[in-house]
Amino acid sequence: MPAAGKALAQDKKGEDAPAAVLADDKERTVSKTMHYSAAGKSYDYTATAGTLTVRDDDAQAVASMFYTAYTRPAAKGAPKRPVTFFFNGGPGSASLWLNIGAFGPRRAPTATPDPTPPAPYALVDNPHTLLDKSDLVFIDAVGTGYSRAIGAASGKDFWGVDPDVDSFARAITRYLTITDHWNAPRFLFGESYGTTRAASLVYRLQNQGLDFNGVVLLSTYLNSATGAPGVDIADINFLPTLAATAWYHNRSATHPAQLDSYLAEVRAFALGDYASALLRADGLSPDEEQAIAQRMSGYTGLSVPYLLANHLRVGMEAFREELLADRSLIVGRFDTRFVGPKSYTVGGGAMDPATNDAATAGVNSAHLSTYRQHLADEIGYRTDLQYRPLYNMVISANWDHRHRAPGMNGLLNSPNTALDLAAAMQRNANLKVLVMGGVYDLATPFAQAEFDISHLYLLPDRRANLAFKHYESGHMTYVDEAVAGQMKVDLDAFYARAAP
Repeated sequence: MPAAGKALAQDKKGEDAPAAVLADDKERTVSKTMHYSAAGKSYDYTATAGTLTVRDDDAQAVASMFYTAYTRPAAKGAPKRPVTFFFNGGPGSASLWLNIGAFGPRRAPTATPDPTPPAPYALVDNPHTLLDKSDLVFIDAVGTGYSRAIGAASGKDFWGVDPDVDSFARAITRYLTITDHWNAPRFLFGESYGTTRAASLVYRLQNQGLDFNGVVLLSTYLNSATGAPGVDIADINFLPTLAATAWYHNRSATHPAQLDSYLAEVRAFALGDYASALLRADGLSPDEEQAIAQRMSGYTGLSVPYLLANHLRVGMEAFREELLADRSLIVGRFDTRFVGPKSYTVGGGAMDPATNDAATAGVNSAHLSTYRQHLADEIGYRTDLQYRPLYNMVISANWDHRHRAPGMNGLLNSPNTALDLAAAMQRNANLKVLVMGGVYDLATPFAQAEFDISHLYLLPDRRANLAFKHYESGHMTYVDEAVAGQMKVDLDAFYARAAP
């Protein structure tokens, strides 16, 4: 129910919100001085929750974008501290996961790779926070979190590859203005669809005169065209993740102790004999197809007859259901170490892929509950708006996938923002890019990220600015406590290179 005295309004997308809030273009912030003590470090910092008013070229307010920021003053006489802008993906996800689950100063530990039990949850100072390296700003896309279209605009005006990038570019420049961060080293950190956004956003901002020091891509998804029907590239890049999953569940023909070297072997097969077989398709002889199926079975844990019946191609959902079918279990989509019961359900309609999954179900409640506690009780930010951690079923269904890439006169119907990232790196000789991902992630397979990045066609000096890090974790790599520690070490080194 709405708060007393606040009538509800509906915008063109049916987004319920108090009318006074949606009509208001005034920026609101609430700040609190907090103290951090973990990992042998102790310091005060300022936590801020607030809104950024996004205006169009005619200065009309069109969106209010919510953010949570954590800042520390620079040492006396030192240059400004770096600032990093974070965002999750979807499209349709708020950015709390990278905050309370990963790199903010407060963290909700989970039981990953086991499900986290229901409340009460812990909320502790985060030993893996990046606040010692950079100020941190977590921004929610329009329609997610507390971010909304305002004035005459509607959610649909922002729900597309290029409009989304435009809104983030305007929000970031607004933040730099009101906080006087114009001369601070700058970073972007995107996860999942957030990597699609980051690749295009860094190009957009640099074309506006804002060069960046670094971009971090976590669980990368840059080129949607590789998954088109009849295109075999997605199947080729999928295979190493299938092999990692079979290895973890002890379903591969061999179980070597070293996963890294095993995956190197699988990669070589995927890009070699397997790729050749898929490209030849019906031109394969029965004996050749049998030989490929035999090797593939050893890596994936799937039977030879099953692979032959599927012409050596295995989709995500088919693999999730087939690998542990003999135990009536289905493996997670976002982290295949998680499993859930594969039981009969009434109805065959669409389910929300972001929540109907053992991996996300194992951590979502802990993150959302503690983040809301952090906002309201620790920072003191309260609003009558409904908080939307995930609004992807609405936003994704209305998403405009068209994208105008650098050097393209027309619009790409299947966006490939790797082209934008390549253009940004070619223009900025000092832009460093770190690509991170989990080997148990079916949603954004790590080999696909390697493929996309290998097709930037960079000269050697620019390729030297790229680095890859893969972890024995899933899509949200950081929810694994051991992996979060490894990521912190790697990110510290990256920040030292990008902003010495």
